[in-house]
Amino acid sequence: MPGVEGTSYLVRHAKAGSRERWTAPDRDRPLTPAGRIQAVALASLLGPSSRVVMSSPYVRCVETVAPLAEALGLHVEEEDRLAEGADPGWAMAELASVAGSVLCTHGDVMASIVTSLADAHIPMVGGMQWAKAGTWAFDVTGGRITGGRYLPPPG
Repeated sequence: MPGVEGTSYLVRHAKAGSRERWTAPDRDRPLTPAGRIQAVALASLLGPSSRVVMSSPYVRCVETVAPLAEALGLHVEEEDRLAEGADPGWAMAELASVAGSVLCTHGDVMASIVTSLADAHIPMVGGMQWAKAGTWAFDVTGGRITGGRYLPPPG
């Protein structure tokens, strides 16, 4: 797309164990074996254009983007403003201001961002989706998100 400066990615964490069966704090719930496979596949999908990797501090989110960060020689920056229940405003601003950023969050935050962009008439290809390990690729131009496309979960 002409004029696009770059792409930023919003990732929902990969498959994690059952919230209902997990007895420790929910923040500590890890990825399942299937989720770890998805995380490795995401690293290949999002690869070389990524420059910053940020994640909700929840274990399942950090584990989702750790293979990507490792492949790029980057550190996963844990950010409370990507945690479950967080206000999506900060994440939207971050995605728009730093082309090449990868932010890993939870379904509620992703749904709020995608819905808000669609409501603002930003072209969104792929429908209203936010499956686990699903990713939204956002075109960034002039510090604004100008379009988005949904990348279904790998694997």
